[in-house]
Amino acid sequence: MTFREWSRDAVSHVREDGLAEGGQRAAREFYRGLFRQTGRRVNYGRRIYDHDWDMLVVLDACRADLMAEVADEYPFTSTQSGYSCASSSGEWHVKNFGDEYAAEKADTALVSANPYTDMHIDGDDFHLLDEVWRDAFDSDVGTVLADRVTDRAITAHREHPPDRLVVHYMQPHYPFVPEQFSDDGGGMALGYDHTPWDTVWDRLRKGDITKERAWEGYRENLRYVLDHVRTLLGNVDAERVIITADHGNLLGEYGLYAHPQYVPIPALKRVPWIVTSATDDGDHQPEEREPTETDLDEQLEALGYK
Repeated sequence: MTFREWSRDAVSHVREDGLAEGGQRAAREFYRGLFRQTGRRVNYGRRIYDHDWDMLVVLDACRADLMAEVADEYPFTSTQSGYSCASSSGEWHVKNFGDEYAAEKADTALVSANPYTDMHIDGDDFHLLDEVWRDAFDSDVGTVLADRVTDRAITAHREHPPDRLVVHYMQPHYPFVPEQFSDDGGGMALGYDHTPWDTVWDRLRKGDITKERAWEGYRENLRYVLDHVRTLLGNVDAERVIITADHGNLLGEYGLYAHPQYVPIPALKRVPWIVTSATDDGDHQPEEREPTETDLDEQLEALGYK
C-alpha cells in the first residue's frame, strides 16, 4: 500500500467510524504497513519444494509454540520447528507455487480447505486440485471442518495417486470448532480480502476476551485437527511426511494480532516442521456427502456490502 492509498483509506475510515475509532484503525494500518515494507525486503523462511517429502500436511495459522504444548499427546508430532517463507496464506501460496516450481506442481495433488487457492492457484498446473472449501464449507461453523479435508485427501491418494500430496487444513485458524469456544469469534469470510466482522483476535485486541481464553481455544482447535490428521496418517502411504503451517499467528507481539502479510516477525513465521510417516491400513473409508453451497452474494448483502 502506498502512502497515497493509505491516506485515502484513512479518510474513509474516519468518515465511516468517526475520528476516534477511524483514526485508530488508520494508525494500526500505518503501523502494520511499516512492518510490511520491511518484510518485502527482509525475506526468510522455508519454501516447501526446496525440501524432500511425499506428503505435506499444512495446519493453517499454527504457531510452533502452540504445537509444542500438545506434542507429547500425539505420537506423530514433536517440537521440531522452522520458519515459514510467509506470514499469511496468500503470501504463502504465491511464494510456494510460483512458475519456478512448474515441474514439482505437475506431480502434486493439492487438497485444500483454504480459499486463497481461488486467487493464487491454477488447477491445470497440478496433478490434481481439490478445493474442498468450494463445496464443503460449513456455514453454521464458518469454516471447512477437518473430517471433510481428511476424507478428500484419502480419496485423492487412493483414486489419483500423486508423487506428492499437499493436504491443507483450515485449523487451528479461527473459528474455533470445539463447541465451548464457538462464540469467541466470527468465521472465515469467503469472498473478502479482509474479515468484515470481529475475529477472535479483534476481540483479544479490544479486551473483550483474555489472552488465556484465546490461547485455550486456539490450542483446543489444534487438538481437534490433529485428531483428524491421525486418521489421515493411517490411511495414506507416504514414506516422508512433513507437518507444518503456512504461517503462525500474533497475539499482541509488537502490538500486532492475527497474521498480516509480509510481516517478518519471528513469532509469526516460526511454525512446526515435523518429520513423520504414513501408512494406509485401509481402516477408514471416506464418507459420501452431499456438496454444500456457499452463496457469496447473499453473504455480502447480509453484511451490508451490497
